[in-house]
Order: sequence, then structure tokens, then C-alpha cells
Amino acid sequence: MSLNIVVLAKQVPDTRNVGKDAMKEDGTINRAALPAIFNPEDLNALEQALRLKEANPGSTVTLLTMGLPRASEIIREAMFRGADGGIVLTDRSLGGADTLATSYSLAQAVKKIGNYDIILGGRQAIDGDTAQVGPQIAEKLGLPQVTYAEEILDLKDGFVTVKRRLESGVETVKSPLPCVVTVNGSAAECRPRNAMRVMKYKFAASPTEMASKPDEIKAIIEKRPELQISEWSAAYVDADPEQIGLPGSPTKVKAIENVVFTAKESRRLTDNDEEIENLVKELIANHTIG
Repeated sequence: MSLNIVVLAKQVPDTRNVGKDAMKEDGTINRAALPAIFNPEDLNALEQALRLKEANPGSTVTLLTMGLPRASEIIREAMFRGADGGIVLTDRSLGGADTLATSYSLAQAVKKIGNYDIILGGRQAIDGDTAQVGPQIAEKLGLPQVTYAEEILDLKDGFVTVKRRLESGVETVKSPLPCVVTVNGSAAECRPRNAMRVMKYKFAASPTEMASKPDEIKAIIEKRPELQISEWSAAYVDADPEQIGLPGSPTKVKAIENVVFTAKESRRLTDNDEEIENLVKELIANHTIG
């Protein structure tokens, strides 16, 4: 059984390197001031997609991302690891979107893709930590959803069986296809780049990137469709201008505050069991732990 698999992914600011210029005055992230990386849990989702592809010969994995044109970087990264191609949904009108506007825009793009069997994505992005976009896309597409997925155990006869990792334990669920599955960071790590695929897809580029390429590279890309990363606009996916970007985002940032944690007091303990026991009791009493 061949599958058409869509992986939702995001290029996110590296939150390990947040500085004073990380936020704009309007409360949105200044993405140009931060290094950009592949959202970690989306890599977990990509690995699950690649395993499905291997188990079902003839399957394809298409990456879908929304962001600046430079987001094509993560599509190339996915292709180096085993994906077949990807689409960048990019438009100035999409800027400043909250989870509601983002999920609407991506759902419109998924509708444009059309022929899909399963949609996978990370549980949440590290620049928002909301875990809302995947479930909202499922709702907008009218699809069943499985969240907190740790492993796809089986896919056959029109159903997918998924192991979920919850705070209270583990459960196994079955869902009809097509469906949306969001994957935890506790799932298997994504495989590394494949050297042969790096050589094959190193010139893969979007139309925006091609504009600055030398003529000899442009000629290579034009002759090989598999190297052409698609760029879609809001109009191309028939998005309502009132439901995208800032106009479609009811969430507003009221204020931004930089908080610096400083130690007010410290206590030095020896390896005496009684001292350690007394400290634990104190921490439990003031609800720091327990």
C-alpha cells in the first residue's frame, strides 16, 4: 500500500540564543535576529513518516512549512534525510499569525495538496509551546486526530495504530485514515543526513533562492524537477485575507518583560543525611516540591 504522507514542519528561532533584540515592539518574534533551526519535535514526526515510507513501498513524504522564504532550508534538510520534496507557504500577509491564523493557513495549503493519507507534525514548536496548531488543523479539515504520539505501530486496512505517551502512562489507539498525528519529543530521533541524498539534493531550491543562483546551477535545477521546492502564496491556497496573519489573529501580546533570575540566598550542605532530610522536609512544607 503506497501512502501520500504530509509532514508539517516549522523553521523556528533557536531559543537557546535569545538576546535583547529577540522581540519586536508589536510583540512578535524578530526572526531575522535569531538563528533558525528545524523544530525538534517536527524532526521526530519526520522520522515516523520516513518509517511509514519504508514500510509501504511507493509512498511519498512531502514537507509543508509556513514562514519566510528561507524556510526552504528545512525542506532541503528533510530531503537529505529521506523526504521527497516540500512546499513553503510564504507571503507577507501571513506574517504575525497566531495559532488560529497559522492553522487556517496550513489547512488551506493541505486542501490544495489534496491527495493525502496521513498528516504528521510535531506536538509543538519551541517558539510558542502551545501544541494547538496540529489539533486545530485537524478540526479545520474535519479529520480525526491522535496527539502525543510516540510511535506508529501499524497502518493497514484504512486504519493507523498509534502508541501515545501521556503523563499518566502509555495507551494504544486506532484511528481511521486520513487523520492528523502529532508526535512527542519522546519519539525516536530523526535519522541523520544520508550522504548520497545530500549529493543528490544539494542544489534543491525554491524560486526565491533560484533568483540568486549562478546560471549553471539554475540550468541543473530546471532540468531536474525533484530539485524544485515549491513556493505557495496565500492567494494560491485560496486563503481569506481576514483569516490570515495579524488580521486573523485574535491573540495579542499585552506586554513583554525580560526576567533575570538571581539567587537571593544560598545554603551549603554537607553530606550529612540529617541535613539533607531536613532540607527536603522544608521544601515539601513550602510547596517547592511535592
